[in-house]
Amino acid sequence: MSHILAIDQGTTSSRAIVFDADLRVRAVAQEEFPQHYPASGWVEHDPSDLWTTTAGTCRAAIEKAQLSPGDIAAIGITNQRETTLVWDRHTGEPVHNAIVWQDRRTADMCRRLRDAGHEPTVSDRTGLLLDPYFSGTKLAWILENVDGARARAEAGDLLFGTVDCYLIWKLTGGRVHATDATNAARTLLYDIRKGRWSSTMCEMLGVPMKMLPEVRDCAADYGETRPDLFGGAIPILGVAGDQQAATVGQACFRPGMVKSTYGTGCFALLNTGETPCVSKNRLLTTIAYQLDGKPTYALEGSIFIAGAVVQWLRDGLQIIRHAAETQPLAERADPGQELILVPAFTGLGAPYWNADCRGAIFGLTRKSGPAEFARAALESVGFQTRDLLEAMRADWNGDAEGGGGGGAGIATLRVDGGMSASDWSMQFLSDILGAPVDRPEVLETTALGAAWLAGMRAGVCPGMEGFAEAWALERTFEPKMDVATRDARYAAWQRAVRATLSV
Repeated sequence: MSHILAIDQGTTSSRAIVFDADLRVRAVAQEEFPQHYPASGWVEHDPSDLWTTTAGTCRAAIEKAQLSPGDIAAIGITNQRETTLVWDRHTGEPVHNAIVWQDRRTADMCRRLRDAGHEPTVSDRTGLLLDPYFSGTKLAWILENVDGARARAEAGDLLFGTVDCYLIWKLTGGRVHATDATNAARTLLYDIRKGRWSSTMCEMLGVPMKMLPEVRDCAADYGETRPDLFGGAIPILGVAGDQQAATVGQACFRPGMVKSTYGTGCFALLNTGETPCVSKNRLLTTIAYQLDGKPTYALEGSIFIAGAVVQWLRDGLQIIRHAAETQPLAERADPGQELILVPAFTGLGAPYWNADCRGAIFGLTRKSGPAEFARAALESVGFQTRDLLEAMRADWNGDAEGGGGGGAGIATLRVDGGMSASDWSMQFLSDILGAPVDRPEVLETTALGAAWLAGMRAGVCPGMEGFAEAWALERTFEPKMDVATRDARYAAWQRAVRATLSV
């Protein structure tokens, strides 16, 4: 039993990766699934797609690795966060499609709650903001809009869960209804300081607490898989939301360390240690990971559109056929043109949190073409990352001045995710930040974090210090842009954002 199976259930695909005891990748299986857009700003998944692609990729990865279930010490799960499911505890049937984290249908609900003065209470209890991004208002919408859902929930017949929780329930044949602290912390229903579901938040959103799962550590016993799924029972021993799993996978265990993951969106987390750091710049206070009953906190900035902007070039504008074409296209862009793309396709995330604004592009000329659009798309990710780090520095420094234990030094920025493989994008990121950017040898940090949590719990992987020592650097990108150019480019971005927000 010297291998770990990591389930990485993402927004557009499900993946299963087999790691050995040295946390080297032995086999990978991946399957995409459809996205559903029933109305403007609405995004849904069919729960059966989440389950069948997860189970199918697990079987395929085990087969590719030429292993049997007896060779696998544990399963670790990482998942798209905030995506919301409700199902019948007796039949397992979902009452509605999964409402995806990107979905904005509850914007009016959030606005009413803000206008009623509830946001300070929300931030105090959960560390979050009143935004459609989080699970709580999505759950409230299902209870209000699905026929009979509220009565069934109050009778104890319906269960709520984020994707990890739903998969655990399915994998264990309905024996375990549990989630981990990092996923619970993203629901708008969990008190991150007291470490329990908040009755105040449940009352505010009209959520019966009997729907909610048990909350456990990131490395804990989540039951065993049904023996018939993979030919034998396998224990589930690690769970973390995708961005927290990437934080773990990047070994960002010291306060001041930052990781930034570039997937569909971009998510930066700053480890702030044992004490929550309250943001004055509309960042999120959240749980980075929880081990042995002790949470480690983080500041998080969330960007809704990162890799998705490349998908837009491919599927919307149809100026590329494959994502890999974006970098060479951007390299051919006319340096005399300075297009600024604000990719607010579903609103803007941190630090703006505006659900209503929409994307815009500035600086168009008759000579603007596919190359300039490609460069502006990639640069938009770097600009948004700087927005996040500027806010993090202000909060972290302010926390130090207030005696909260913060510090001026953001120690390092470690990057991962699909877009981090682009040298051009990472060089621009370093340039616009004016700071080094570290890219690890292993870019599969999300799955790696889940695998380490499960493997550490199973006793086949090293502890935290040994894992951190094994982290390996592939390349450091150093800034090459001069200060005047950097400041001018960032000022142009800020003007573009202000103009977008004012529309």
